[in-house]
Amino acid sequence: MSYDNKNSFFYPPKVIGLFLTFGFLMVAATLHGSARASTKRPNILFIIVDDQSPFDFHFYNPKSTLVTPVINRLANEGMVFDAAYHMGSFSGAVCTPSRHMVMCGRTVWHLPIGPKQSKIEKADTVRTDTFRRKCPPDIAQHTLPSVFNRAGYDTMRTCKRGNSYRDANALFTVCQDATKRGGTDDTGSAWHAEQVLQFLETRQNTRDTDPFMIYFGFSHPHDTRDGTPEYLSHYGATNHREKHEIPEKNKKHPPLPPNWLPMHPFDHGHMDVRDEVSVSGVWKNRDEQTIRNEIGREFACSENIDAQIGRVLDRLSEMGELENTWIFYTADHGMAIGRHGLQGKQNLYEHTWRVPLIVKGPGVIPGSRAIGNTYLTDTLATLCDICGIQSPSSNEGKSFLPVLQGHQKVIRDVLYGVYCGGQKPGMRSVRKGDWKLIKYESPSGGLHTQLFNLKDNPHEFIDDHHIASVSQVLPGVPQPSQKNLADDGLYADRREDMEALLLSEMERLHDPYRFSDQIKE
Repeated sequence: MSYDNKNSFFYPPKVIGLFLTFGFLMVAATLHGSARASTKRPNILFIIVDDQSPFDFHFYNPKSTLVTPVINRLANEGMVFDAAYHMGSFSGAVCTPSRHMVMCGRTVWHLPIGPKQSKIEKADTVRTDTFRRKCPPDIAQHTLPSVFNRAGYDTMRTCKRGNSYRDANALFTVCQDATKRGGTDDTGSAWHAEQVLQFLETRQNTRDTDPFMIYFGFSHPHDTRDGTPEYLSHYGATNHREKHEIPEKNKKHPPLPPNWLPMHPFDHGHMDVRDEVSVSGVWKNRDEQTIRNEIGREFACSENIDAQIGRVLDRLSEMGELENTWIFYTADHGMAIGRHGLQGKQNLYEHTWRVPLIVKGPGVIPGSRAIGNTYLTDTLATLCDICGIQSPSSNEGKSFLPVLQGHQKVIRDVLYGVYCGGQKPGMRSVRKGDWKLIKYESPSGGLHTQLFNLKDNPHEFIDDHHIASVSQVLPGVPQPSQKNLADDGLYADRREDMEALLLSEMERLHDPYRFSDQIKE
């Protein structure tokens, strides 16, 4: 019975037997109690994709045309997080620090990698005395695979090659990495699924009963977004390769995102990064046809990923392993693709700073949602907590198991984000409740500040979204209050509070840079 069959059920017959043997209340306590109540240690299937905005999905964006029946079902049977984030990056390759944080549970300025001291000292707005990279020299031995290996888990990994934590990756018992971004089964997402399926087959053939922790990574929908003909046809998209021509219109193309712009209104400090100017199929173009076609390509890749996840879940069900397996679905960071006139991942708008996050497992109420206020940094602590494993002393993340159990709505009140892979100090963001501040500063772009109320303005509309040329392309017009409020006198006190909160977070997390208006003479 296929996992994406709406008529199939999740819990196998032996769970029904538990109802008959122990009674309904006993089973309810088991399913909705502690994740560690079972004597059988739980399995982990951690799914992470490369470059995906949460707003691609219908359960985050009801107007999305992306078809993902398997992931949608995970959302219906698990918990969806409405405020999950990656902490940020000091590199244009945003995935690199992000994946290090997943592996070692450390905050962005405390990783085994970081900007070189010589580069920091050249920045005018840096306080070198605050730069203290605190990372144990043996941190690889306290990463996700190492911790789970010592706990008696079989650990398996498949993912893209590169832009990751090589020393940690090598510690998985089985590691099958390759970058697969082609438009065929052998060159695309199906290859990653095959690696997991082979691992499961070996497990069954050897009658292995150890619990497993599978890190199931994909190379897509990162560019080049070469979809298969089948999935491309669903969205009227083509694998466009003509740099000086735009793709043909197609009525099946996904619509433009509501916060699309033909260009970003100011230089944010890294406008020449590869993702903004060199991605095949887009390059510097931000016209409607190019962006709609590129979103179609991304959706084709994402729908293929959905199908491959379904294959693995079906196999786990056949093996009787699914009911005892916690399933996580997330991405290493979000993505722009036309939103705010940007293309890449080097920004701190919600479409890129946020990540999708779904968790399904014993005790998680089906169809539940939580704010969460989580980072990808919290992965290690949470997986350890679920499995009854002591987190390593090097871990700086927080377990969000209490959120999954319904005991808490959030695990922190304040969220901090950084991007400084280009000019320094770059960009910083801080969020508390509905309020969010973004600051930008670079030699070429100067100093800019944005203040948003995300409840009132979830798409982070700015003045440029109100102009006629945009409203003629996009349905609807932003409301007057849906704009950058940083320079609105009515919100001067709010801006002052958020500015102070940002500086406080920068100091607490040992951010080595400062904005010019944060430095007292």
